[in-house]
Amino acid sequence: MLVSAKEMLEKARDGHYAVGQFNINNLEWTKSILLTAEELRSPVILGVSEGAGKYMTGYRTVVGMVNGMLEELKITVPVALHLDHGSYEGALKCIEAGFSSVMFDGSHYPIEENVAKTTELVKICAQKGLSLEAEVGSIGGEEDGVIGGGEVADPEECKRIADLGVTMLAAGIGNIHGKYPENWPGLRFDALEAIKAKTGNMPLVLHGGTGIPEDMIKKAIDLGVAKINVNTECQLAFAAATREYIEAGKDLQGKGFDPRKLLAPGAEAIKATVKEKMELFGSVGKA
Repeated sequence: MLVSAKEMLEKARDGHYAVGQFNINNLEWTKSILLTAEELRSPVILGVSEGAGKYMTGYRTVVGMVNGMLEELKITVPVALHLDHGSYEGALKCIEAGFSSVMFDGSHYPIEENVAKTTELVKICAQKGLSLEAEVGSIGGEEDGVIGGGEVADPEECKRIADLGVTMLAAGIGNIHGKYPENWPGLRFDALEAIKAKTGNMPLVLHGGTGIPEDMIKKAIDLGVAKINVNTECQLAFAAATREYIEAGKDLQGKGFDPRKLLAPGAEAIKATVKEKMELFGSVGKA
């Protein structure tokens, strides 16, 4: 059964580890992530962007697939199904469809409007027992066509949003979605410390987890990051394994063209990536 991310993130914050949010794009992705979480006894958050939700034909389809898998694969670890970078309308649709957690990304609105919309969603999520992630200040890189420049959130604005009663807060600390450029200066730990000082016990979220050096990830966790989002890394691993299979001509041997065979190496590559991240984040055995 799907659960809100609240309890798993509070445990992670208190235990100084982080829960990974791994974005899903289809059945293979979802299955690989769930099987790895179960095998490693790790809590997990399945992230769905609005674009991926649309690709999978809609939020109800996603909820149906995930709930079916939890049952059929006999998954016993805590699993949250979370809307990633949602609009206000998208958040309402996911709540209605049966997601257990949503992110409202109001970071591109003036702070007053971000506060007003987040306040509404806090009420709705509280009634339904769902977790809510809010975002302050933009995070760099590309996210469904929106490009920002690795900005850093204002600690005062972070406090305003945290005080509304959200479950977790995503705040830009120089992190970027997608691949990091060569000249990236690194995470701004001074900003993270300032945000932590203003938001107290609020579990913080690090977006753009692909490509951040391991020592920086560990330091961010020590400073209060309890949720780390990974998407690009799984996509790259899947693509590389699929390319290797086809370049080796395996799709031309026997029934190698069968999608179950064709997509298997990519699915295994996702599992390996998720395992590596869960070990790095410290969530293994914490279910």
